[in-house]
Amino acid sequence: MSETTVPIRIDFVSDVSCPWCAIGLQALEQAIARVGDDARVELHFQPFELNPALAAEGEDAIEHLTAKYGMSEQQARDNGEAIRARGAELGFTFDMDRRRHVWNTFDAHRLLHWAGLESLQAQRALKHALLRAYFTDGENVSDHDVLARLAGSAGLDAARARRILASDEFADAVRERERHYTGSGITAVPSAIFNDRHLVQGGQPVDVFERALRQLASGAG
Repeated sequence: MSETTVPIRIDFVSDVSCPWCAIGLQALEQAIARVGDDARVELHFQPFELNPALAAEGEDAIEHLTAKYGMSEQQARDNGEAIRARGAELGFTFDMDRRRHVWNTFDAHRLLHWAGLESLQAQRALKHALLRAYFTDGENVSDHDVLARLAGSAGLDAARARRILASDEFADAVRERERHYTGSGITAVPSAIFNDRHLVQGGQPVDVFERALRQLASGAG
């Protein structure tokens, strides 16, 4: 990589329970791979909760979608099939039969915040582990045993993860980050913020992210 390669910081604001966030991340990472050595990308994951008031026991996924978005059960299932197909195009597996519940994700965000302090590589690995656990394996991403195991699978200290989860550690930091982004006008996710200035929202195609990266790498952004 050349010393003149342009550094690009990306803050990826998203939630673990957001299917379009999984799709957007897949597309973004494929765009980063396409750009290769033309840009030096630093990817940070930032918290956003779609359902911050969700109770510990969570909710049935279909009932949650029909109540929140005013769609019929069939519309919810059709939407799920469209998401599954879009994910498959990008190499991500959505198992809608397993994803029958919606869970509170605040503790997952606390672990992601901690992981980011350890290393960006560990944070990225944990983000992927959480998305796979929820959307592919249908696991409860609010369960502390599940979260500690996923932290370990991402190369983090599982015992340290358990201590964090048993406390309120990083709770204030996560809430501060959430307030920062909502206060900056972020009301939908995923939101990819390039160099604190340029915003790309939604589960965009790979080409859209690649174009943004190349424009910034060339100085045209």
